[in-house]
Amino acid sequence: MKYTIGLDYGSDSCRAVIIEAETGKEIASSVKYYKRWMQGKYCDPQNNQYRQHPLDYIEALEESVKEALSKSPVGTAEKVVGMSFDTTGSTPALIDKDGQILALRPEFAENPNAMFILWKDHTAIKEAARINEVAKRWPIDYTAYEGGIYSSEWVWAKIAHVLKEDKSIVNDAYSWIEHCDWMPALITGTTKPADIIRGRCSAGHKAMWLKEWDGLPTEEFLVEVAPELKGFRERLFHETYTSDVKVGNLTPEWAEKLGLTTNVAVGVGAFDCHMGAVGAEIEPNTFVRVIGTSTCDIMVASYEDMHGKLVPGICGQVDGSVIPGMIGLEAGQSGFGDIYAWFKSVLAWPFENILKESTLVDQTTKDKLIEEALDKMIPALSKEAEKIPTTESSVLAIDWMNGRRTPDANQMVKGTITGLNLASSAPLIFKALVEATAFGSKAIVDRFLENGIKIDSVIGIGGISLKSPLVMQTLADVLGMPIKVAKSEQACAFGAAMFASVAAGIHPNIKAAQKAMGQGFAFEYKPDMKKHEVYMKLYAKYQTLGKFTETELFS
Repeated sequence: MKYTIGLDYGSDSCRAVIIEAETGKEIASSVKYYKRWMQGKYCDPQNNQYRQHPLDYIEALEESVKEALSKSPVGTAEKVVGMSFDTTGSTPALIDKDGQILALRPEFAENPNAMFILWKDHTAIKEAARINEVAKRWPIDYTAYEGGIYSSEWVWAKIAHVLKEDKSIVNDAYSWIEHCDWMPALITGTTKPADIIRGRCSAGHKAMWLKEWDGLPTEEFLVEVAPELKGFRERLFHETYTSDVKVGNLTPEWAEKLGLTTNVAVGVGAFDCHMGAVGAEIEPNTFVRVIGTSTCDIMVASYEDMHGKLVPGICGQVDGSVIPGMIGLEAGQSGFGDIYAWFKSVLAWPFENILKESTLVDQTTKDKLIEEALDKMIPALSKEAEKIPTTESSVLAIDWMNGRRTPDANQMVKGTITGLNLASSAPLIFKALVEATAFGSKAIVDRFLENGIKIDSVIGIGGISLKSPLVMQTLADVLGMPIKVAKSEQACAFGAAMFASVAAGIHPNIKAAQKAMGQGFAFEYKPDMKKHEVYMKLYAKYQTLGKFTETELFS
């Protein structure tokens, strides 16, 4: 019996799963939250700054793996032969000449600009605009395979921004690394900049890497974008690797820390949604939605089907970013579950402020009441929202509270809610927000269909897909398509475990790993086509309102 470990680094926590590599049976799992992140450290939401300390990642790795092993049968650790990582992205950090993350050096330990810049950090809007402006007049449009629009969520914009903003880090900033590449490098001892194995997924979708133009954009292009980027290209990489490739083995130090052996093969890392799609058994013509705080939408297509096609306004199309030997396509929404969480926080203000000041009950009772109210808020709103009829004359919302990722990235746009009157209740507004996220999803589906990308089935993975019938049924009704929900609660970590099995030589390729380890689907949401007809009329209004808010209000 052999096992692999899949590690999924999300926005708030790290999830480790131990999987029986021959059958896909889950042996144990563990979830560990990032301590500093949960305290709100290094973040400034008002200014769209979201940074994470590398120590959060290191501690979560040790704690999650050890706890998962402690829940496993005796002897499991000795039989673990592979480990792979997926992470959010683009989540880069600057490194020094030795490959050390700057924030791990004492002088930068509390400097947010020396830390990992989380995917949803939008401080680099000006730098992204500059990249787009230069790309459109350059002989080569380096954004062409990334949807034609570079985003402030992506690596070059972020690195240019922190280098411009903070001169204290410039002399020590030798290169940069994505979170998904750093984790394998760290535990295999390959952290020297020249030795780091770079993943095809992150490089292709976020760093404008393409083999046909010798890898990354030219030095001249990067310096034109930002003089601060001078010299970075030659200290980075030309080659990239798909996630079925082995980076190396656990070092003795990390084997001891994790309670494993040095026989553990570590695979090339990738982004969470791409590995999640593999865990959900993606195949051609399948549209996989990883639904959480944001969404990431993944498809794969053959070289023949993509020949001569460039889909505009998505997050890119990259050879081998999902399944080696196929083109991976990525899209997504900058806000999904985060929008529901925002509305919850608005409604929670009296609980967290007025009730906290109350002297009618003791502190323990107040804390318990607040916690119970917050836990029940979204389920209660959902239950009431399900009772509200779907009509053309309803509250209408635009789902751009965190900007728009696709189609056509624009982090300057804002969310809106319209059609309110004195009878507009909290459940009605919540229903409108759920519908808005579904409309944003339809805009993505339509962009693929308009460009000749066939969609035969839709698969949902992630916490919301398993826990919110209201959201999933609304999504099915708006798309007019059935949606299957993957059985595994940890599909992203499951995909990482599949890749680990290939890197360790247990399965010959990822398709074989999917066939052996796939867990199938829990249930399926079928669309109500009468509601779909109503939603198409509302969707037309959504599009009109979106154009108005983008061009007239927030341009």
